[in-house]
Amino acid sequence: MRLFGLIGYPLGHSFSQKYFSEKFLREGITDAQYELFPIPEISALEQVLKRHPALCGLNVTIPYKETVIPYLHELDETAQAVGAVNCIRIRNGRLTGFNTDVYGFEQSLRGAVSDFYTFKSGRALILGTGGASKAVAYVLRKIGMPYQFVSRTADPDVGLLSYEDLGQQYWSLYHLIVNTTPLGTYPNTETCPALPFEKLSAQQLVFDLVYNPPQTLLLQRALVQGARVQNGLEMLQLQAEKAWEIWKDC
Repeated sequence: MRLFGLIGYPLGHSFSQKYFSEKFLREGITDAQYELFPIPEISALEQVLKRHPALCGLNVTIPYKETVIPYLHELDETAQAVGAVNCIRIRNGRLTGFNTDVYGFEQSLRGAVSDFYTFKSGRALILGTGGASKAVAYVLRKIGMPYQFVSRTADPDVGLLSYEDLGQQYWSLYHLIVNTTPLGTYPNTETCPALPFEKLSAQQLVFDLVYNPPQTLLLQRALVQGARVQNGLEMLQLQAEKAWEIWKDC
């Protein structure tokens, strides 16, 4: 029996186990199962591998998309360029890192915007600086859309804005706001990035990588201002299918 799974912490409300278990059942894949491996420290990955020699692949989620890299034997070209990994293939004892978030985000973004070529002539704000933000930034560089990172503390030396800085920005320049933070994720649904919501309009697409709940407080408040919105569910589904393409012949 081939084993696949997810590492991260915590994993109480994971998408992946339900998705892959249903996929295996629906597609008659009888030689595979998917489990959760909540590990409080990335160093515990070594014990997971020792205890489960049938592991063929792992998904990686918060907070280990970057810190997992030293535990891998190699990275594919995209993961190396991004600097973050969300998918690991295990073959003949070797661990290879991939980033399928890139595929999922790009395809979902393109599908959410009918006037894509006009849309990408604007700028983007990326909320958060973790592993998921690196995949988003990679895609925006690829499509030629300038972007600005936003975090709780500004750092002018690297062009990092704080949320307090956003009120002074020329919002007519921005077409895309991407939330890569976990703010608003169930059960903490009352949390939300501190945007100047009064500046949003139909010109902006607010893309929240959070998928549970389907409509976060961020998206609710953006909709009130007339902005277009997209949650992270389609991106998750797309990146999961891309992961399966990588794993299926293991």
